[in-house]
Amino acid sequence: MHRLNNKILSFFFLLVLLINVLPINAQTKKELEQKKQKLQNEISLTNKLLNETRKNKDLTIDELLKLKSKISSRTDLIAAINSEMKLINKEIKKSNEEIGNLENEISRLKVEYAKIIYYAFKHRSSYDKMMFVFASKNVNQAYKRLKYIQQYSEYRKAQAEEIIKNQASLKLKIEELKHTNQEKTVLVSIEEKEKQNLAIEKAQQETIVQQLQGKEQELKSELQKKQEAAQKLDKAIQRIIEEEIRKAREAAKKAGTPSTTKGFPLTPKALELSNSFAANKGKLPWPVTEGVITAQFGTHPHPVLENIVINNNGIDISTTAGAKARAIFEGEISSVVIIPGEGKVVMIRHGEYLSVYSYMTDVFVKKGDKISTKQELGLLVNEPGKSKTQVHIEIWKGMTKLNPEFWILRR
Repeated sequence: MHRLNNKILSFFFLLVLLINVLPINAQTKKELEQKKQKLQNEISLTNKLLNETRKNKDLTIDELLKLKSKISSRTDLIAAINSEMKLINKEIKKSNEEIGNLENEISRLKVEYAKIIYYAFKHRSSYDKMMFVFASKNVNQAYKRLKYIQQYSEYRKAQAEEIIKNQASLKLKIEELKHTNQEKTVLVSIEEKEKQNLAIEKAQQETIVQQLQGKEQELKSELQKKQEAAQKLDKAIQRIIEEEIRKAREAAKKAGTPSTTKGFPLTPKALELSNSFAANKGKLPWPVTEGVITAQFGTHPHPVLENIVINNNGIDISTTAGAKARAIFEGEISSVVIIPGEGKVVMIRHGEYLSVYSYMTDVFVKKGDKISTKQELGLLVNEPGKSKTQVHIEIWKGMTKLNPEFWILRR
């Protein structure tokens, strides 16, 4: 029984190991190349945003958050390079094995061919071949001997062709191996450069944190204002949702179809829209044409202030000056409100779901408008003297807050 339990434990351990390893191995070289390109584009955009931020002489949390985002992208890039190198090492190992097998096969074929040539040389006379056939006991044996001579000749020819074919394959494999080794050399060089960049950026991050720690009171004041603005937005969203639920229930009651559930009462059309929104989870477009996530969903330690936890009901995406917010899915404008500290805020109803966009200075839509996917909603605030442009987006299902990172397309 003890041995059986050990076997079962070993099996489960192997199963867990395979589950953890398979997704990594499942990535192809092409997928890793695409991932690397996306990360490099993200790093390039973050550099552009940092250059804009650094035009402001005062050091800000925004600069630190952008730098942290770049460090995260750089770390992922190095991981992708490592994964690609592992694949290349496997290719090199496989190529070396195939080259060894081909060389052994060519050697074997050459030995056999040498024997054939030697035998053919000893029996090169047409007279010998004819005597071999005429010495047959009967016609059937003569036919078989004639056939043997023909097959032997064809076999000799086939052996020669096989040697030529394998030599061509060997040459091709050697060229492939040479190319793969060159790829590895380039990757090793890139990885080393990326590691150096990462070390520099981490040192910059440490310096910025130390400098910002000297502005503790200013940061606390800034954080308090941001938290108050977030609470106002949260209450405004809840009021609007409650009002929409109340109106939807009244409409359903008048139509003679009162809702029996506690959630948002949906018409058949609204239910279809809601299901369509849910079906596109992980594939929704970003609320800006380009940007990097600089503040994640949920609770996190403050990047500078010790023992302080911040809560984010959505995500913040930093983008370029002059950028516009856009709808992540079709729907209807529920409300357009102004929240001090959040700018102008647009809320879009997608059946049971609600998407919320903050930090706009000008809005191009109004309550009741039908909105299409990627339609521009408004111009984002470019804070004077801070070179900071970002959009804050939240996604709600009923009264439940969802993580927008799980809904928008992964870049």
